[in-house]
Parts: sequence; C-alpha cells; structure tokens
Amino acid sequence: MKSIFYILFFTIFCLFSCKNASTEKTETFKVWGNCEKCKVTIETACNVDGVIEKNWSAESTLMTVKFDTTKISLNGIQELIAKAGYDNDGYYGDDYAYGKLPDCCQYERKPFEMK
Repeated sequence: MKSIFYILFFTIFCLFSCKNASTEKTETFKVWGNCEKCKVTIETACNVDGVIEKNWSAESTLMTVKFDTTKISLNGIQELIAKAGYDNDGYYGDDYAYGKLPDCCQYERKPFEMK
C-alpha cells in the first residue's frame, strides 16, 4: 500500500514539475542602446506580468529575458521595448519615444528594414 502511495505521489509531483518548467522560456536578443540609463529604461519597459527575469548589458547590447509563455510572448516583450524607443531584433523603436530619450541614450539607429 505504501509503494502505491509513493508511486502516485511521485507521478503527480513529476507532472506538476514538468508543466511549470515548460511554460518558462529564456531568450536573448539584441537591443540597441548606450548606457546605464538605457538599461533602466529597457528593463523597466519589461515590468509586466509574465516577465520573470530581465537583464540588458550595455557592453554587449544583449537582452536576456526569462518569461512565462502562457502570459507573454517574445514578440510582446520586444514590442514593449520598442515602444520605449529602443530598436531591437524584432521591432524598430518608436520615433517619438526615441526623441524623448536623454542625449546619452540617443544611440545610432539601425536602418529601417521591411520584414
């Protein structure tokens, strides 16, 4: 009887563990920017439900995000960053938001490309 209980418990535990692990995803992509002020703005743009961890590096200009795929997509995250004025691998930054960035954050913009 104890062995059946342990098998059942282990099976249920594994099912719930696998479900949670599969909904979290980590992605890395390029976000243009220059400085620590950019880091604050870019990471703040990702303060939404579903984003678990975020880190943008000024040195490499790479953004790493860990997010819950049931709440937000990679495209959704990239769009939020673009709305804050920052070009990235997925979206061209909003021109109005870019114009309001501090001078130190006015990075050299990538050429616009139709996708």
